[in-house]
Amino acid sequence: MKKIAIFADVQNIYYTSRQAYGKQFNYRKLWQRIQSQGEITHAFAYAIDKGDNQQKKFQDMLKHLGFTVKLKPYIQRSDGTAKGDWDVGITIDIMEIAMQVDTIILLSGDGDFAILLDNVKQRFSVQTEAYGVPQLTSKSLIDSCTYFHAIDRELLL
Repeated sequence: MKKIAIFADVQNIYYTSRQAYGKQFNYRKLWQRIQSQGEITHAFAYAIDKGDNQQKKFQDMLKHLGFTVKLKPYIQRSDGTAKGDWDVGITIDIMEIAMQVDTIILLSGDGDFAILLDNVKQRFSVQTEAYGVPQLTSKSLIDSCTYFHAIDRELLL
């Protein structure tokens, strides 16, 4: 049975799904789809913790599905901008787990991950897949993965 690891850039998926469709992403449907393809051995959801109840319920749902939820505190700078980037954390986790699985699945449209997917595909001979909203996903990310899956209405709530 194929071993699969999932890495979800929660903020990216939330904002791109909302911007493109005005809806939220359906993690339950995604989990069912991926589970039918093999054994999910690792699943991480990377999010920013603002400490509100709605967010806590969402994180609990992800945990119930089987995700390990990794949180960073929400940091608001004095100029009003916010910080909360998981790119380095996601990269480290993918590099550490790539040799243990057959498939790496990344939920993100962020082009910064293109070089990572190219690297793990070549270095560890794993299949790489990405899920993203097509019009808001970097072409370099789409080109770097073995398979790109468009987030469309079928994967929305």
